[in-house]
Amino acid sequence: MTVAVAVPAYTGTAMDDPRWEPGMPALDRQAVAPPAASGPPRSVPEIEPTPLQTSYIPLSAVGLLCGAIAISALELGAHLSDPVVKIPVIVGAPLLLVANADAILRIWRSARAWLPVARGRGLFRLAWLAAAIIGWLAIGVAAWLVVTA
Repeated sequence: MTVAVAVPAYTGTAMDDPRWEPGMPALDRQAVAPPAASGPPRSVPEIEPTPLQTSYIPLSAVGLLCGAIAISALELGAHLSDPVVKIPVIVGAPLLLVANADAILRIWRSARAWLPVARGRGLFRLAWLAAAIIGWLAIGVAAWLVVTA
C-alpha cells in the first residue's frame, strides 16, 4: 500500500534558505535564536597551537600501550626490576611526559584566555591545570621508581 503525501511547494518570491531551488518543497524551519546579549561567550578562540598539537595522539597512544604492557606484567607477578616492566616504562614514560607537558601548556593558555572574559571559567581551567601538573609529577615519580628499581 502506497501513501501519497502532498508537500506544499514554495509559492513566495524569495526563499530564506540560499540552498533552495525551484521545485523543492518548502520546509518549516525553526527560527535561529539570536545570540545572548548578556553572559560570556561559549568559547574563546585558540590564538596559537601548541608545539605538539599534531603529534599529541600518536605520542599518547604509544605511551598508553607501553603503560598497559608494564601494568599487565606487574599484575601477573613481575617485579619492578624485570625487563618486561622496565623497557615499556623507559620507552613510554618520556612520551607521556612530553605529551602531557603539551596538554598542560594548552590548559594554561586556555585559562589565561578565559580569565579576562569569564573569571569563573578561567579559574575552573586553573583547577584543571593543577590536576594536570599533579598527574605529570605522578607519571615522572612512577617512571623514576621503575627505572631505579
